[in-house]
Amino acid sequence: MAEDLKHLLIETNHEYRELASMHHSLDSRLHELEAKQYLSDAEQFEEVSLKKRKLQCKDRMETILREHRTHGSPSGLSA
Repeated sequence: MAEDLKHLLIETNHEYRELASMHHSLDSRLHELEAKQYLSDAEQFEEVSLKKRKLQCKDRMETILREHRTHGSPSGLSA
């Protein structure tokens, strides 16, 4: 059910769709950094920053999911 709701929100909620896309992009970059044996100071800083941004995206996505479950209509609904 949760996965169905996520797919519905990706299709119908602009904010959720943008957040999901950003979350995926941040995750991809983090995987690139994690694949390296050593990180420079700049890369270590980037990794921390990316993790924070990814968590912020996930938190907002969860808020939208919760709002949709509670009210039956997500905020920012648009195609």
